[in-house]
Amino acid sequence: MESLADSKVWADYNAAQATRSVRPLCLEAMALAGPGTGRGAIDLGCGAGKETLALLNGGWQVHAVDSLPDTRERLLGIAPDADGRLSIEVRAFQDLRGLPEADLIFAGYSLPFIHPDKFGGFWALMLNALRRPAMVAVNLFGDRDSWADVPEWNFHTEAEARQLFDGLAILKFEVYDADGQSFRGPKHWHIFDVIARKP
Repeated sequence: MESLADSKVWADYNAAQATRSVRPLCLEAMALAGPGTGRGAIDLGCGAGKETLALLNGGWQVHAVDSLPDTRERLLGIAPDADGRLSIEVRAFQDLRGLPEADLIFAGYSLPFIHPDKFGGFWALMLNALRRPAMVAVNLFGDRDSWADVPEWNFHTEAEARQLFDGLAILKFEVYDADGQSFRGPKHWHIFDVIARKP
């Protein structure tokens, strides 16, 4: 399998995302979080910028993070009138030393690609950035996913995934376990869609 660490793969992926809708998990988290005006959000792995733009349109102050070199140009191209409400950090997750405090953190299909050795440290850093109360919405890959044999990515049993949210109130924990399509072709998806609140 060609490595997804290859920036060209991700660039092609982002180009293919240009016409998709905002991810429902992001919209659901925004609805649960309430009005964004005057509040901060983080979009981890902002990619094509669909969720970043939705958050900005919802009034949020957004800190968008992605490792691709063209991230800044891409986001400023779709949100030229963010009025100082958009900050952009071009950095791999494992190289982050901190995140700004936030009332909402969204990570759409980005966290599974953190190396297992780095995942625990990043997870703690992410949860530490949440204010009280604040919302986090993420997609995690399960251990039955057909990519689960890739040693550079992280996968979890359902019990392990639930344990990650100890101390948080889980508002949604939905399991998707079925064959489907990916950007790279047919595969078996095993995904946990989770929304939780830091009380």
